[in-house]
Amino acid sequence: MASIATCFTLPPKHHCPRRRIFKSSLLPNHPRNFRLHPTPIFPGFGAKFRESRVSVSAVKSGLDAAAAAIRPGGSVESDKLPSDVRKRAMEAVDACGGRVTIGDVAGRAGLKLNEAQNALQALAADTEGFLEVSDEGDVLYVFPKDYRAKLLGKSLRMRVEPVLEKAKAGVEYVARVSFGTALVASIVLVYTAIVVALSSGRSEDDNRGRRGGRSYDSGFSFYMNPFDLFWFWDPYYSRRRRVQTDDNKMNFIESIFSFVFGDGDPNQGIEEERWKLIGQYISSKGGVVAAEELSPYLDIQSSGETLNDETYILPVLLRYEGQPVIDEEGNILYQFPSLQRTASSQRSGRKEYVGRRWADFVGGVNKFFQEKKWQFSNTTVSERAMVAGLGGLNLFGVIILGTILKDTRIAPVGFIKFVSSIFPLLQIYAGSFFAIPLLRWFVLLKTNADIEKRNKARQQCAQSLELPDISLRRKLLSAQDMAQKTFIGQDRIVYSTEKDLVEQDYEAQEWDKRFREIEKSD
Repeated sequence: MASIATCFTLPPKHHCPRRRIFKSSLLPNHPRNFRLHPTPIFPGFGAKFRESRVSVSAVKSGLDAAAAAIRPGGSVESDKLPSDVRKRAMEAVDACGGRVTIGDVAGRAGLKLNEAQNALQALAADTEGFLEVSDEGDVLYVFPKDYRAKLLGKSLRMRVEPVLEKAKAGVEYVARVSFGTALVASIVLVYTAIVVALSSGRSEDDNRGRRGGRSYDSGFSFYMNPFDLFWFWDPYYSRRRRVQTDDNKMNFIESIFSFVFGDGDPNQGIEEERWKLIGQYISSKGGVVAAEELSPYLDIQSSGETLNDETYILPVLLRYEGQPVIDEEGNILYQFPSLQRTASSQRSGRKEYVGRRWADFVGGVNKFFQEKKWQFSNTTVSERAMVAGLGGLNLFGVIILGTILKDTRIAPVGFIKFVSSIFPLLQIYAGSFFAIPLLRWFVLLKTNADIEKRNKARQQCAQSLELPDISLRRKLLSAQDMAQKTFIGQDRIVYSTEKDLVEQDYEAQEWDKRFREIEKSD
């Protein structure tokens, strides 16, 4: 599949006298010279024409190759995309009104630029979308309003995914319930085996006593009705508790699994949210930011780390193809050209920084990225106490049963033989029932301490932006001066794959005529 961004995406034109050539070792795989005006994608034009428009002939020849890359074929291209990439790209397309640039999707969905490009090409190929090219060579992807319905009609994978997700959720629920039920089954088996073994031993002793003319007392007497263990098993418990209501309470059997294994990663999917925040923030800032502005969203060890070392911003530069630039005061700023061009008519949320609150300045984006701490269990204290009590009861029973099974007077026949064969499994279950939570507890202490440290560092960085010192304020104002957000409207479209070439031939000739006149004037 041909690369569209390589042929058409242009950095925004800008005439800021503050920028100079910046040499940096931050990006070892990129050229060391970062210029204010990158080389245009249509070579051969003079430097003065960089502010002009692009020849329609050049646009047409390049766009034909790009359109061929997304021309529908026999297979469904969207099925080749990872599910999360496709979903996030479609959400971004919907949010932008169905007319987007690669930067729009990358910034709003938090995708890498190449991921956004591949997703847009696949979606356009499968939904009869078309391409538009602006007078400066920007490629826009336009989708019909019913593109989701068209894609759903073609893609078997999209129709099957909801079923698979429900099946996965069902399997997870069965696993949770099965583990909890195993505790009940273990208690029943253990104490039933104890009762049967003691009854068998007492009967054998009575027979020996009658034969010997005397009776024998083992000195240990225990009786328990195994069915009494179901005192806590209420078939209407879940109905009374309204399981899976809005407060996400779980029934008692599920709480057993939660006590032992926990309830999963509370930060699942949070990385995608992090990159969405970063992309939306950069877009709202006009594509030029200082490293300190992104520190509240990245992983840093301490707020002091941002003063001398800005390597923490490398993942952002690589993801959104940013480049370092410097102003006349020597401040290092970072420009993201792809996030400066938009097809969305929504206004940027950026506001003046001086005299404004940080929340207004950010424009609605969260002030800092906050990770959630891991919980030992989402169950209540009373539920955890009851689960621990039952686990202790099971462990005590396994210990007693192990002692009884060592007695040579107990004949391993029938039910006792069956319990003896699975007794190692009962021991493993009873031991791991407390060993796993204990190990998890120590691990969570360390994990939560690290999360708290990162959250605190990010919060301190956000607070420093609310009340910046003089040097940081000047740096932020410099980034504000360099910022640029270019809206690509219909009036700037010079070529579209939606129309036939014949329809656009007259317009193309007129444009080439004007183009040649501009070249002669140069």
